Amino acid sequence: MRVHGLEQHPDWAVDLIDTGLETQTGGRIKRIAPYLGKGTFMLTYGDGVSNLNLDELLKFHRSHGKLATLTAARPLARFGHIKVNGDRVIEFSEKPQTSEGWVNGGFFVLELGVLDYIDGDQTYWEREPMERLAKDGRLMAYKHTGFWQCMDTLRDKNLLNELWDSGKAPWKIWD
Repeated sequence: MRVHGLEQHPDWAVDLIDTGLETQTGGRIKRIAPYLGKGTFMLTYGDGVSNLNLDELLKFHRSHGKLATLTAARPLARFGHIKVNGDRVIEFSEKPQTSEGWVNGGFFVLELGVLDYIDGDQTYWEREPMERLAKDGRLMAYKHTGFWQCMDTLRDKNLLNELWDSGKAPWKIWD
């Protein structure tokens, strides 16, 4: 790996692995098995932006001894929230962070044993493997209450760009 513009940089090895155009998310994980080594590994979809503390996530994962940890997040609501009494609005907040329910934040810490839950190329990680891990009691949730935002749509991209351009990007934790 070549790093430009930094005098010091992490001692990383970066491998790019072609897992095939038709391979689903679980199949992609299974296909990278030869490159994972013998221990714990981290995984992300790459379409989420967060100020998640990876050291704390890893510490939580190691504390429970299960095969998998997902990061649970509470996204911003897509619409303004209102609370009504009859026809009278008694509370209004424009696009607050959801206070009920958690979503898959897309950041994982996994043990190699999760590979046994993936059947092959057509397996979706978010379906059978994670459902079976949960049913077997082998999936834990790290509840991240800080900033988290997906980037799935043009609306999401514009929101993240506005935050960056304002100089108030909550995920920018470096100088």
